[in-house]
Amino acid sequence: MASLDIDEVRACFPSLQSGYIYADNAGGSQTTQGVIDRIVDYLTNTNVQLGADYFVGTLSNKRVDEGPFTAAEMFNAASIDEVGFGPSSTMILENIARALENDIQPGDEFIISYEHEANNGPWKRLAERRNAVVKYWQPTPVSAENPYSVAYKVEELLPLVSSRTRLVAITACSNILGSLVPVEEAVKALRQRAKEQGARKVEVSVDCVSYAPHRKMDVRQWDIDYCVFSVYKVYGTHNAAVYVRSAALQTSLTSIAHHFLKVDDKPYKLQPGGPGYELVYGATAIVPYLKSLTPEDDLVASFNAIANHEQTLLAPLLRFLTDAKQVDRGVRIVGRSEINLSRVPTVSFVVVGQNAIKSKDIVGAFDKKGGIGIRYGHFYAYSLIDNLRPKLDVNDGVVRISLVHYNTVEEVEKILDILREVLA
Repeated sequence: MASLDIDEVRACFPSLQSGYIYADNAGGSQTTQGVIDRIVDYLTNTNVQLGADYFVGTLSNKRVDEGPFTAAEMFNAASIDEVGFGPSSTMILENIARALENDIQPGDEFIISYEHEANNGPWKRLAERRNAVVKYWQPTPVSAENPYSVAYKVEELLPLVSSRTRLVAITACSNILGSLVPVEEAVKALRQRAKEQGARKVEVSVDCVSYAPHRKMDVRQWDIDYCVFSVYKVYGTHNAAVYVRSAALQTSLTSIAHHFLKVDDKPYKLQPGGPGYELVYGATAIVPYLKSLTPEDDLVASFNAIANHEQTLLAPLLRFLTDAKQVDRGVRIVGRSEINLSRVPTVSFVVVGQNAIKSKDIVGAFDKKGGIGIRYGHFYAYSLIDNLRPKLDVNDGVVRISLVHYNTVEEVEKILDILREVLA
């Protein structure tokens, strides 16, 4: 199996040349030179309104039309007609929820998880508008020694499914817990349960924002209806991509665009753009970059190499934080503490007990030292933090250290050096 050449990887990111350690990647990754070059090229040479017949206009059209091919390959969608771009995953899902409104009946049930508000808020608001019912798939502890060791279990999802289940909104990877949800297993099980219960129609929405930087998405293998990821967290531009299964486009959604925008008399049509056209064109550099990471020139091979490298980053960080000395100090991992491919190197923790330390103060110590960027807070997964027990200050939240494939073991050691000082 191919491994990453970390020097070659880092050479693709201009911002990494400064030596600053970016450890807040779950909030947004750094951008490759290839993406930057395409944005500059577009703005320099083809920055005109789409749809024109003159030469620069047709070239601009051609460049923007490349965007859906990139998104379709990332999602493994069946067609470019099933994908599009928008300003953010949050806005995309809000628009989908509004387009879905006419297909929701009073008493329909939505199952959502305690994750980022992007894949929660739109469905809660839709439920209010249509008198639907919201049920919650809650993460529960996996270790008796650590009440914050919560994870989502498929066996606890299934009892929520009933004859009235209409939509299930889950997250493929938690932006707090760093744990992967077995999407294919969960969807297969919930669809079987829904069939047994006699549910008339069940659609599944998956938030891949925290998944896409670390693993290969496969909407067809997963058998899902809606999916989003943020391009700016996958080494690209500050926009987002969406997948909508063709059946949902034809039977579930109603257009919320201008009333005269109809394509082939279909009720809903994904548009290739949405954010700035230069951002869509810039995003087309992401797949070539990812494929370049391994000799196979293949996304699956590259993501396997990414996952294996990220384990070398995760191991020293989790070993330090779960060492008996740190546990006695009051350090508690929020999420699972196993070091394996069931999680990504997004690690959250708190320091509790007699000598508790506020998350804000731990991050403040890093800020004072300089040279390393980490964060604290609830990271828009407000419900997850708010429902942890013993209760945490939701605004202080957790300390989160989030790494990706361009980070190095040497950078992790520098992070640990500061943690040793703070926790001494």
